[in-house]
Amino acid sequence: MKKSVLSALAVAATFGLAGSAFADVIFAVGAPLTGPNAAFGAQFQKGVEKAVADINAAGGINGEHISVVLGDDQSDPKQGVSVANKFVADGVNVVIGHFNSGVSIPASEVYAENGILEVSPGATNPVYTDRGMWNTFRVCGRDDQQGAVAGAYIAENFKDAKIAVVHDKTPYGQGLADLTKAAMNAGGVTEVMYEGINAGDKDFSALVAKMKEAGVTLVYYGGLHTEAGLLIRQMADQGLKAPMMSGDGIVSNELAAIAGEAVAGTMNTFAPDPRLRPEAAELVAQYRAEGFEPEAYTLYSYAAVQAVVAAAAAAGSNDTQAIAAALKANGPFQTVLGELSFDEKGDITRPDYVMYEWKKGDDGNYTYFAK
Repeated sequence: MKKSVLSALAVAATFGLAGSAFADVIFAVGAPLTGPNAAFGAQFQKGVEKAVADINAAGGINGEHISVVLGDDQSDPKQGVSVANKFVADGVNVVIGHFNSGVSIPASEVYAENGILEVSPGATNPVYTDRGMWNTFRVCGRDDQQGAVAGAYIAENFKDAKIAVVHDKTPYGQGLADLTKAAMNAGGVTEVMYEGINAGDKDFSALVAKMKEAGVTLVYYGGLHTEAGLLIRQMADQGLKAPMMSGDGIVSNELAAIAGEAVAGTMNTFAPDPRLRPEAAELVAQYRAEGFEPEAYTLYSYAAVQAVVAAAAAAGSNDTQAIAAALKANGPFQTVLGELSFDEKGDITRPDYVMYEWKKGDDGNYTYFAK
């Protein structure tokens, strides 16, 4: 089903940027803007809003202005579907989101039926793009790639460790844990424990006691920074001297605020830090001058907007299906993440993950550094 940008002409000026009476193309941010994962939602919002402001200043998308609407999915799949339906009612053309795979997957079905293009900066579960839908893209990698890197690292560096694999039972958390486990097992390392917690849990004392009894020396955790930080702190409080390894879901400086000094030595996979790319230097400086540190998914969200606008230019059309076809056929596109191209599934063709370790920086604060 095609979606013409003309439907957006009915949107009132309240949704537009300053100086634009009506918005011709509507980009929406679908993300957890409140709740425990709001730090990631802020990154999405800051990335999209600045990209749109910069692109509008340069002439917009094929000469049309872009406006931005926000949808708070609270990292909840049901709320995400409600947000998706609201975006349909708002006449949204492109969604930059969602953050959680468990939200992105059901929301994408609503978008596909209503001609809305979805580009996620952070949904890494393979299912998101493996379904063969016309409208699903991501500018990040996939958990089968991330899990392979983590599993190989464990097999090489922790061959004799007693490993607990723990996940939060979500499509992202359990999916990443299972893929890491499979790669680790293929490398000859078998876990001594495999456990699931519930997202939102705060007391992990029973789990920590069980891990101590099993003599665990490394914990692999599939999930987000909120539960990870609490688990790290409680492991330290109960005298379990085992580092945690996790994925991109803990890449927020809030992890250190939750875990405290115990965060030292924590490891995680993530792409090479986009803030260090020469293409991003000027933009990073602008964000910092505004008092915002563009960590984790900020630049991914900015790049998602850039890719859509570049594909629209290549297509010579703002029709969402034409943009989707151009994303797959007309790359590479220049972005703050460097050159991005997309395959037939909507995945980037240049996925790259490296291992990070949390240490105290020169400013005295803990953050993640490439190993």
